[in-house]
Amino acid sequence: MSTIHPTAIIHPTAELHETVSVGPYSIIEGSVAIDSGTQIGSHVFIDQYTRIGKDCQIFPFACIGTAPQDKKFRGEKTEVHLGDENVIREYVTINRGTPGGGGITSLGRQNLLMAYTHVAHDCRLGNGIVMANVATLAGHAVLEDFSTIGGLAAVHQFARVGAYAYVGGMTGVIQDIPPFVIASGDRAKLFGLNIVGLKRYNFSNEAILALKKTYQLVIRSHLTIQEAMIRVEKEVPVCPEVQQFLEFVRNSKRGIPRR
Repeated sequence: MSTIHPTAIIHPTAELHETVSVGPYSIIEGSVAIDSGTQIGSHVFIDQYTRIGKDCQIFPFACIGTAPQDKKFRGEKTEVHLGDENVIREYVTINRGTPGGGGITSLGRQNLLMAYTHVAHDCRLGNGIVMANVATLAGHAVLEDFSTIGGLAAVHQFARVGAYAYVGGMTGVIQDIPPFVIASGDRAKLFGLNIVGLKRYNFSNEAILALKKTYQLVIRSHLTIQEAMIRVEKEVPVCPEVQQFLEFVRNSKRGIPRR
């Protein structure tokens, strides 16, 4: 059975599963849908056109689905979608999308957004992501599965962070960060593979060795990107992880840090 505190304000058109709980003084606007088992803490604000999946935990003073911080926005109907089992900690802000960015800000499942993190309009987050305290995403940023963004780090608009990448605290990400790597610095530089993360997620030794060779050719050599990828395809054993790395680099629009 749901537990709705008597001080909570819930719009009549909001759709809450019977097992959703809502804490004191929280406000849920119209056209909101919240699935089973989700727990809303006290003083949470959930704005219109927000969908929240199953078994999420939303802590006090989080604001989800508020209008984008975009001067072009004119109040159009845009949305925020949160998948299942996300943990949204205190004072997190998640803005909904804009018409020019597809209209949806989306999070996958099992993500942890620590206190004071910000997800701007039209961002797309995958699954299993960790954003540490006060990490910030500008509009249209993309975080792929199981990436980690350290505390006080900032990701530039339209930048991408690849799967299993680790971005250190206080890093400024202005270019795309390939999958499987460590990035850090005032303007992000690459510092090798995220070996600890790869082992934690049970990547094989063969895959790690292949990625090391790929990293040396693509990131550390003085070859052009195209020359380096040709070398990788000739010299490095074929595996899905290497193909994923190359595909990310090939599709990068902001470029990647090198050398």
